[in-house]
Amino acid sequence: MPDLAAVPHPPLRRRATLSGLEKLKVSAVLIVKNGDRHLDRVLSAVGFCDEILVLDSGSTDRTLEICAQHQVRVEHQAFLGYGPQKRRAVELARHDWVLVIDDDEVLDYEGATTIQVLDYADPTRAWRIRRRNYIGAREIRYSHWTPDYSLRLFNRTQANFNDALIHESVEVTGPVLTLQGSLHHFSYADHAEVFVRCAAYARAKAARYREQGRRASALQLIFRAGWGFIQSFIFKQGFRDGIAGVVVALSLSLTSVLGLAMAQENDHEVVDP
Repeated sequence: MPDLAAVPHPPLRRRATLSGLEKLKVSAVLIVKNGDRHLDRVLSAVGFCDEILVLDSGSTDRTLEICAQHQVRVEHQAFLGYGPQKRRAVELARHDWVLVIDDDEVLDYEGATTIQVLDYADPTRAWRIRRRNYIGAREIRYSHWTPDYSLRLFNRTQANFNDALIHESVEVTGPVLTLQGSLHHFSYADHAEVFVRCAAYARAKAARYREQGRRASALQLIFRAGWGFIQSFIFKQGFRDGIAGVVVALSLSLTSVLGLAMAQENDHEVVDP
């Protein structure tokens, strides 16, 4: 299997109109912090958009250098949480039609060409697209990661992100259609990074659970962890992904319990008299 992380994105045809060739009146928006690993290909893949807006939250790697090379618009905002940060990026965009991409997602040729020939007359329409998830260069074809469809193209006058700090979603007023093509999602460099991300999300979940007063016993946590593994590895056929399927199933087990455990980790601290 070729290393898709190393395959260059094919050149994209510009939108053909009666007046000639022009860029699509859509703003591609990204929230970014230290996203230089895949950013060059991510930006190249949405070059057909009239505007590319990067909302940066304090990058210290080559992110800003790559943005300058692609001559994209860069704005700055301290991180507000995933939902509020993406709402801010959408708000800053030049156009009402926005295409939201993460800094580790490469839009494929089929998706890009489809977006260029859509009918944008109805602002209530929104489109979702399939995400194909990878660990390193290996695509995860089964487990709870699939199927994975994410709403990414919409008119901001009729839809926008909610305020969820994690697991944000787009709230729409009209029909949601499915785009042809895919987003190749290169979120994890290796198996270890899957668990690193689990820990990061768990901290945000723990804060929310503390506010809600949610609690769970040790027995409940064991059940949640076991059910998470079985659901991903057996019922969602993660075993067909081999070792990677084991890692993904374990990540669901960890995600199911770690936030709750961290939310109450100080409950039994011994206080000095």
